[in-house]
Amino acid sequence: MHLLHDLQDRLADGESVVCTIGVFDGVHLGHREVIATVQRSAAELGVASAVVTFDGHPAHVVRPDSAPPLLTTLDQKLELLEDLGVDYVYLVHFDHQRARTGAEEFARQVFAESLHARRIVVGEDFHFGRGREGDVAALRRFGAAMGFEVVALPLVPRRDGDPEPVSSTAIRRALAAGDVEAAAAMLGRWFSVRGRVVEGDRRGRTIGFPTANLPVPTVMAWPADGVYAGWCTRTDGSRWPCAVNIGRRPTFHTDADHRVLEAHLCGFDGDLYGEQIEVAFVARLRDEKRFDGVDELVAQLTRDVAAVRERLGVAAGPEAKN
Repeated sequence: MHLLHDLQDRLADGESVVCTIGVFDGVHLGHREVIATVQRSAAELGVASAVVTFDGHPAHVVRPDSAPPLLTTLDQKLELLEDLGVDYVYLVHFDHQRARTGAEEFARQVFAESLHARRIVVGEDFHFGRGREGDVAALRRFGAAMGFEVVALPLVPRRDGDPEPVSSTAIRRALAAGDVEAAAAMLGRWFSVRGRVVEGDRRGRTIGFPTANLPVPTVMAWPADGVYAGWCTRTDGSRWPCAVNIGRRPTFHTDADHRVLEAHLCGFDGDLYGEQIEVAFVARLRDEKRFDGVDELVAQLTRDVAAVRERLGVAAGPEAKN
C-alpha cells in the first residue's frame, strides 16, 4: 500500500484511481463494503484503488467538546486498510485551515488534481467540505466538470436484524453498553485496544493473578467497566487468553478517579512492563464489583479465569500456532 500526503503527493500523469473517502473509524463492515466496491470497480477500469481518509476525526477539530471517541488509532486504521489490499491511501491532514476548504475546491485538489479519479464510491449519506456543504448531488455536479463519475451505495444493514445500519456510532454505543459481541458483529472482527504496559501497584501478583495494566485514554472508545474474556497479543506475535478488567478497581481503590485496563494472561509468568500489547474483547463475563476481602476476590478471579477458558475453548498458555 502506498501512502500519499495531502497537498504534497499526487499520482503521476497517466495514472488514475477509483476511490472513496471517509473517516473510516473502525474500518467496519459498512466501510468494507464500500472499499470492496472500489476494488471491483478499479479492476473493471484497469486502474488502482484508493481510500481518502483523515489523520484524525474532523469532529475533534470543528467540535472538540462533542467529538466522538475513536474506535481505531491512525496506525490501526492504516493497517486495516492495508490488510484489505488497498493500493493507495491519501491521508488528509485535517486542521482548521483544511476545515475551511469548500466542497468544490476539495474535490478539485484531491479527486481531480492529486488522484486523477475516474470514479468515486461513497455512501448515500455522504457529506464533505466546509460545514458539510457538499453531498452526493454536489459531488456528481463536480464530477461532470472534473471528469469523474460518482456511485452512491446504500448503508449496510446489521446482521442481527436491527433496523439501524452498521456505523461507527452504533459500534460506540454497543461498546458503551459493554456489548462487545454486537460491536464485533458490526466490525467484522473483535474490538481491540493497544497500549504500552505500565507499572501498577503489583497487588495482582501478590494474590496470584498478575496483570498487564494499560491506561484508558479518553480520546479512544473502550468497552464499559466490567470483566471480559479476550485475547492478548504480544510483540513477539504470541496470543494469550486473558481475563480483562476495565474499571476503577473498587476493592482496593474506593476513590479512584481514572479507569484502568488490567489483563491477566492465563498461564503467563513473566514481565510485560513497557511492552506494547493489543487486547481483543471476545465476550463480557460480568460487571466490575467491590469485594469484602482478598479471599472473596481471589475466589471470583479463579471463576473468571475458568470462564475465560470455557468461553474461548482453550487451556492456559499461548494459542498454538499451525
